[in-house]
Amino acid sequence: MGESGVNSGTGDPRGPSSHDSRSILSADLEAALLRELAYEYRHLALAYFKGSLRLPQFELVDSRTRLGRWVPELSIVELSRPLLVEQPWGVVVEVLKHEMAHQYVSEVLGESSESAHGPRFRAVCTKLGIDAAASGLPIPVAGATDPERGKVGERIARLLALAESPNVHEAEAAMAAAQRLLLKHNIDLRGARAAQGYTWRHLGEPTGRTTEAERVLSLILGKHFFVEAIWVPVYRPLVGKRGSRLEICGTPENADIAEYVHGYLVRTAARLWTDHKRERKIKGDRDRRTFLAGVMSGMSDKLGREAETHAKAGMVWVADGDLDDFFRHRHPHVRHLRYAGQQRTDAYSHGREAGQSIVIHKGMKGSPEAQGRLLGTGAQPSA
Repeated sequence: MGESGVNSGTGDPRGPSSHDSRSILSADLEAALLRELAYEYRHLALAYFKGSLRLPQFELVDSRTRLGRWVPELSIVELSRPLLVEQPWGVVVEVLKHEMAHQYVSEVLGESSESAHGPRFRAVCTKLGIDAAASGLPIPVAGATDPERGKVGERIARLLALAESPNVHEAEAAMAAAQRLLLKHNIDLRGARAAQGYTWRHLGEPTGRTTEAERVLSLILGKHFFVEAIWVPVYRPLVGKRGSRLEICGTPENADIAEYVHGYLVRTAARLWTDHKRERKIKGDRDRRTFLAGVMSGMSDKLGREAETHAKAGMVWVADGDLDDFFRHRHPHVRHLRYAGQQRTDAYSHGREAGQSIVIHKGMKGSPEAQGRLLGTGAQPSA
C-alpha cells in the first residue's frame, strides 16, 4: 500500500492534538470538506491522469505519523485530519496528488510486484511533477542546490539594504543596481537553471475575490522578478469556503526575492493609502481598492521603464524554457482570463502617482516580516 507520511515525532507538540483537530470541524464542515476533496480529485484526475482514475472513497484519519495512504483493496484514500485542518490547501493538494499517483500505478499500470515507492511510481511522479518522497510534508523544490546562488542572493540583498537611504536618488540607484544584478544573474544562468531546480510557493492569504491590485501585483512578479505567477483555487476547511491564492514558480533565490517583493508592496500600498487618507482627511475606505490598484499600476509602469533602460543597454532576459516546463507540469491546463479594471477616478490617479515613487527596500530570506536576515540558500518554501 502506498503512503506518504511524516516520521513519528515530527509534529509540533505545541500544535493541536489529533483530538483537537477532530473537534474543530463540525459535522457539516467535515461533510463539505469531503465534497471538496472529491471535487479537487476530479479536477486533478482530468488534468494529470487524463480521466483514467475512478473516484475513490475518502476517509479522514487522526494520524500525525502519516499524511495520506492509498488502500487498493478498498479503493480508499486516507488523509490525515490534522493535515487538512492545519496545513495550507496547497500542501493538501500535493499529498492528494501523491496518493493519486499510487492509485494510478496500482489500478491503471497494474503494478503490484514493486515496493510502494518503487521505480514505476517514481517515474510517474517525475513525469507529472509530483513529490515522490515517502515521508515528510511535500517539499516544493526540485533539483540540486548551489552555494553560488546564495552568494548572488546576498549581494542583491545588500544592494536592496542600501535602498534604505533617506536620499531618494541614492535609494533608487541602489535599487536599480540590484535589479541589474538580478537580471544579469538570470541571463548568465540561462543554460544552467534546469540543474538548479525550481520551487513553488503560495503567497499572501486566501481571498474570496481577487482585486485588480492583486492581479497587477502578480503580473509585476511574473514580468520583472523571473518567476511564473498564477492564481490557484484553494479551499478553507475551517470556514467551508473556496478562494484563490497566488502561486509563484521559479528558482529558489528568485522565489525568495519575489516573495519579499510581494509582501513589501502589499504593506507599502496599505501604508500609502493610510497616508493619503490622513493628508486629504478622508474618513472611509470607499476608494481603497481603486487607490491600491493605482499604486500597483504606478509601480508596474516604473519597473517597465527600468526594463526598457536595461534593454537599451543590451541586457535582455530570454524566457526560461525549463521553468515553463516545470510550470506546465504543475498546471497542465492554464486558462488566461481578461478582467475589467477599476474605474479611473482621482483615487486611482493618486495611487498611481504614489506607486511610481516606491523604492523596494531591504530584502530578507523567508518571510518579509522577519528583520535582519539576508536572502540566501536554504529558505523553507511556504506553501
